[in-house]
Amino acid sequence: MQNALITGITGQDGSYLAELLLSKGYEVHGVIRRASTFNTGRLDHIYVDPHTPSARLFLHYGDLSTSSRLIDLIYSIRPDEVYHLGAQSHVMVSFENPEYTGDITALGTTRLLDAIRRSGVTTRFYQASSSEMFGAAPPPQNEQTPFHPRSPYGAAKVYAYWVAINYREAYGMFCSNGILFNHESPRRGPTFVTRKITRAVAHILAGKQDKLYLGNLEAKRDWGYAPEYVESMWKMLQRERPDDYVLGTGESHAIREFVTQAFEYAGLDWRKHVFIDDRYKRPAEVDFLLADPTKAERELGWTPRISFRELVRIMVDGDMESLGLTCRGEGARILREKFGAWHQWNNSVSDNLKAAVGAVLG
Repeated sequence: MQNALITGITGQDGSYLAELLLSKGYEVHGVIRRASTFNTGRLDHIYVDPHTPSARLFLHYGDLSTSSRLIDLIYSIRPDEVYHLGAQSHVMVSFENPEYTGDITALGTTRLLDAIRRSGVTTRFYQASSSEMFGAAPPPQNEQTPFHPRSPYGAAKVYAYWVAINYREAYGMFCSNGILFNHESPRRGPTFVTRKITRAVAHILAGKQDKLYLGNLEAKRDWGYAPEYVESMWKMLQRERPDDYVLGTGESHAIREFVTQAFEYAGLDWRKHVFIDDRYKRPAEVDFLLADPTKAERELGWTPRISFRELVRIMVDGDMESLGLTCRGEGARILREKFGAWHQWNNSVSDNLKAAVGAVLG
């Protein structure tokens, strides 16, 4: 049985990746930070007591700021694959906490790579790189596009990208970078703009909210569906040789378009509810991100299946269901038509929501 180690397993991507790997028969180990409150809501629906003989998901306390613990984990788990998704990944927060962002997002990658090198464990390493590294670079952006980050987060990811390549070239380690453009889902954190929008739609319908405050509505992003992107991570580590890939849909849409689609799907007029607050505008904006995923399509056989319109509907339905509202049901239909058994509405959305509620209630 293959085993994998995931940093950032409690996040959106980490939880979907855990589901995918479990469906493929892996034993999955995840690194979580010690906290006084539960932070495993995205995993509660797949977690079983580790004393259960059939258990294949195990969580370990650790932190990207502590080298010694990372070395201990690599030695004890001896993973066949390492998926490094852990980071301080909120762009606006990186402007407010640039030093912490650099320590965790940039140097945390160095600590993990060096832990692997020092352990002597032979493993394959995936580095979660970001389209924010491109920043002001003109679109479309591909593997040859020069980086021009416009945030401390983007700059930290550029460092992590190059240090992964350095360990590949200096020590012969299997290190691949996935430069993923924006990818969203019902599990996206509520402070990220897409989830902020769809969550507001559901709360407005439920009478719990009336106004939504946003920043720059004209920024354009290449938005895809997160579960498809974790499939690409796995594909990268199955290759004969390590390499770096841009992943995206090849389409770009303004935040204003996302707002319009979400509100119209729910039968609402966004102009009555959306207001601009300059506090949500970045000190240095990234105006236009658009992926050229030709290499990934050619070498990985990866192409996105979920359209922009379908992504919005999946997310709105998820937030409506989370409040006990009757959703339109388009999300479930889309997943039924476009995904296999590992990712369907009941096991990846409904069960996750129910388990999270149960965990909160005790």
